[in-house]
Amino acid sequence: MSDQGAGPAMGEVTPAAKAGASAEGPERRRVTPASEEQREAWVSGAMPAVEQVRPGLWSIPVPIPINPLRYVLVYALELPDGVAIIDAGWNTDEAYAALAGGLTVAGYAMTDVRAVLVTHIHPDHYGLAGRVREASGAWIGLHPADAALLHDRYDESAIDSLIDRERAMLVRSGVPPLSVDELSGASRMIRHYVTMAGPDRLIEDGAALGLSGWDLRAIWTPGHSPGHLCFVSPSRRVLFSGDHVLARITPIVAVHPQSAPDPLADYLDALAAVRDLEVDEVLPAHEYRFLELAERVDYVMSHHAQRLAEVEAAVANADGAACWDITTRLTWSRPWDTIPAFMRRAATNETLAHLVYLEARGRLRRVSGEPELWYAVNSR
Repeated sequence: MSDQGAGPAMGEVTPAAKAGASAEGPERRRVTPASEEQREAWVSGAMPAVEQVRPGLWSIPVPIPINPLRYVLVYALELPDGVAIIDAGWNTDEAYAALAGGLTVAGYAMTDVRAVLVTHIHPDHYGLAGRVREASGAWIGLHPADAALLHDRYDESAIDSLIDRERAMLVRSGVPPLSVDELSGASRMIRHYVTMAGPDRLIEDGAALGLSGWDLRAIWTPGHSPGHLCFVSPSRRVLFSGDHVLARITPIVAVHPQSAPDPLADYLDALAAVRDLEVDEVLPAHEYRFLELAERVDYVMSHHAQRLAEVEAAVANADGAACWDITTRLTWSRPWDTIPAFMRRAATNETLAHLVYLEARGRLRRVSGEPELWYAVNSR
């Protein structure tokens, strides 16, 4: 699987694609759930309950509309004068009500929120942040790399330009003409799930968050998003991993108009950066909490190594193929003709990330054009 997403029209992929990109296979090592109730809810298709993870820490599921992931897990950290939350959810009335209801279970109101720590600016994490700030006066924190993308991604005056850039990239990737417009504009609707809100604080790599009672530190983990952040508490031995490391699926890492030049390299480096953290529990933004961080990181790295080998073999067999053609020849978690348009775009951009990674390491070469063609290094 995979994901990116602040709007599929923007060249990343929404979390819906997490359920529909590359297959991980039955040999995947299964992690130990930290909450059996959460795992059972995920497997059964139910919404998990609001849970007290441990004293002073709550997990609040917030629904995601029309999305197979169904919910984002917002974490509420108790402070002497209220709560801080990690992520916020999509900007829908249902999501806002669920977040408010979860805070009530924990003994708080929306007006008690003092900070919104955003792991990254995809709509299911950032969309409600502005609305929460309007209700509570909370400060919003983002990494500078994601903050720099807000205007082009979510401002109505800039969206058309971003979609045009995405369209040009799809043309270079060899997407058929009849599909280009559908794929490039597939996510315009997602803009409505975000309240545009600039950050009050920029959170750099290694920054201490200064939340009373919490020794929370930020870790910059780019790849899924240029400014993705994880948060670690050494004393409580927990990692809030956002979409960086999840229990069963892997986040989409894609080349798109707002990505870094080689996002897969960034992502693999960021996985290594968290692998050996001394934590007892990983608290991701989707699925369920789990225990084995290093083992899960090792699996995800192995998964990408296998994917890179598959991509390299597909290029060698084609000896001159566009990214789109290579994408259709890869293994996905469902038949290609059943994958919706915005997820096909996500898959294409994710394939491009693997091609770019191989090119940067001298294992493939690219010939410019419309479309660009990919070759094995020893081919003519």
